[in-house]
Amino acid sequence: MRILICEDSALLRAGLVRLLEDAGHTVVAAIPDAHDLDAVVADTAPDLCILDVRLPPTFTDEGIRAALTLRAANPHLPVLVLSQYVEERYASELIAGGGGALGYLLKDRVADVTEFVETVAQIGSGGTVFDPEVVSQLLMRRTRDERMARLTDRERTVLALIAEGKSNQAIARTLHVSEASVEKYITSLFQKLDLEQDEAGNRRVLAALVHLEYGGELPQTGASR
Repeated sequence: MRILICEDSALLRAGLVRLLEDAGHTVVAAIPDAHDLDAVVADTAPDLCILDVRLPPTFTDEGIRAALTLRAANPHLPVLVLSQYVEERYASELIAGGGGALGYLLKDRVADVTEFVETVAQIGSGGTVFDPEVVSQLLMRRTRDERMARLTDRERTVLALIAEGKSNQAIARTLHVSEASVEKYITSLFQKLDLEQDEAGNRRVLAALVHLEYGGELPQTGASR
């Protein structure tokens, strides 16, 4: 199998080249970033691409965004994302995009070299392999998104203001509504987010965490549903 590797760590890149070539594969390119990835793929015509999630220059999400671009241009090109992190947003997009074989493995959880080589072969032949931790985090994200989708625009605004640490009185002033209305919004959003009252009375803290996990977006304050 012809394999392209895109990994910024020189040591890991060299290790992958040696490992895969020892297993009988041909590494057609081993590059440190995704800057010319499209051109390299076009020139080398790999059967499988292995990409890290975090690549230069920002080391945030260049690799997985490059994977999305690759899949858009080559829907049936097998791709293996190999990373230390689960980039939830783009991982979900990558999976939802369909297309060819796909894998997402966490570097720290690859404990067996033979198993890794077998996984590479499985993806290259059309299989789909995900680390269980990746699946778990994506399912948790889906649950958070579904809970947030229950909220009205006004409830999301109130949630954002709670996350800023504002009191009910301050929220009422900000939204130009009564405190009683604010209390109704808060009661409703607590219920929709499945946040039950407990002895510690920390639902506001938990609600703020949900808001931050969702991305900390503040919707338009003009909605009043």
